[in-house]
Amino acid sequence: MSSATLEGTSAPRPAPTAFLEVRDLKIHFPTDDGLVKSVDGLSFGLEKGKILGIVGESGSGKSVTSLGILGLHKGTRARVSGEVWLDGTELVAATKEEVRRLRGLKMAMIFQDPLSALHPYFTVGAQIAEAYRIHNDVSKSAARKRAIEMLDRVGIPTPDKRVDDYPHQFSGGMRQRAMIAMSLSCNPELLIADEPTTALDVTVQAQILDLMRDLQKEFGSAIIMITHDLGVVAEFADDILVMYGGKAVEYGTVNEVFYEPQHPYTWGLLSSVTRLDRVRQARLKPIAGSPPSLINVPSGCSFHPRCPYEPQTGGKGSTVVPELVDSGNGHMVRCHLSARERTDLFLEHVKPTL
Repeated sequence: MSSATLEGTSAPRPAPTAFLEVRDLKIHFPTDDGLVKSVDGLSFGLEKGKILGIVGESGSGKSVTSLGILGLHKGTRARVSGEVWLDGTELVAATKEEVRRLRGLKMAMIFQDPLSALHPYFTVGAQIAEAYRIHNDVSKSAARKRAIEMLDRVGIPTPDKRVDDYPHQFSGGMRQRAMIAMSLSCNPELLIADEPTTALDVTVQAQILDLMRDLQKEFGSAIIMITHDLGVVAEFADDILVMYGGKAVEYGTVNEVFYEPQHPYTWGLLSSVTRLDRVRQARLKPIAGSPPSLINVPSGCSFHPRCPYEPQTGGKGSTVVPELVDSGNGHMVRCHLSARERTDLFLEHVKPTL
């Protein structure tokens, strides 16, 4: 299977062929106010050596998805269903111990805030060494050597000395590098990066992205990049998955999503981002309204209350949930508008403003 998005069905499903295959993943949280449907039927695949960017506004379900893949909702109140296949192993039905053995060894995560992810009472080197020893039967001295090697590989100067420093002694960019070193210490085949460049200045952001790209090529791993920064995705990813209200609304290659976007929500995201490669002829246009409540998700298409083209759906936008369908060459879109209508609207109203 190529890294294309799928829709969950009740029919018997074939064995996974992608390295990572997510099928009809649902992650719901019961609360006193109601059931929060953070992820509601998400499906996608990812091959080794490829980078998938997942984008969307805050609350669209991006980070919850990543935690679900890693099995970090196990033992909580979260209701998780669907399937997550990693190299032929199904993770949703697996025990906490089985997933824990894979976490760090086969899959790892770079968290958004390294200062809170790293323990303040232990040195950076000790934490990297511990992560390495959990999955490798080696001595403390060998694990320390591995920590120094990884710090050197991610560009930390004088790693043999900085290995004994504490997280607060590192700058923000260096802490992020240390998190990457820890995540890659066991050569995982899947790396999930959740907003890895947030709160870093643009120069450090570029350095971190270059580092991740170089290491990805070296290790041949698959990467999921979760971000709200479309510029990062354009520079870094092979494919893009756009999420809204816990669902995938568009999936395609970087070129398809950036130059031939098919969903009104994607149009809104692109229209609200400044371009540095051309003179902009119009003001940035924000998306009207606010993201939906995941407790009271709008009926029909969850984007319809904010969609300026909803009247053209003949009432289906507010009553019928659209399916995720292939608009050609694996470019998937969840919209009631026909492919012809979307193309015409994009060329007439959206493209001139980008």
